[in-house]
Amino acid sequence: MTEKPAAEKIVLDPDSGIAPYEQLRTQLSERARSGALPVGHRLPTVRGFAEELGLAANTVAKAYRALEADGVIETRGRNGTFVAADGGAAEQKAATAAQSYAEAAQRLGLPRDRALSLAQDAVRAAYAR
Repeated sequence: MTEKPAAEKIVLDPDSGIAPYEQLRTQLSERARSGALPVGHRLPTVRGFAEELGLAANTVAKAYRALEADGVIETRGRNGTFVAADGGAAEQKAATAAQSYAEAAQRLGLPRDRALSLAQDAVRAAYAR
């Protein structure tokens, strides 16, 4: 299986003010979720990808760790790193976080409308980055 699609069109902007690992994480996550990187696609090795992108291996490793924590990719030991099944772990983690927020807002005595408004503001702010 070829490893090229992951690196194609990865554009890192050193002047953006966003850390390179976060730019890489965001772009790979978007590609995995859109299907441009299909489920089961094998990603390049950390060292190989770092070399190809002109980054330090630790930068790529940090992006991979964040993607794995989000459930976007999975490491299968010596077999490599692959795009994980759609939604699964990432959606479960998001649902758990949303449930925790809802319960905390209720315990704090916030009205439902205000709790929703605060959550929407937080989502808007996160996605505007």
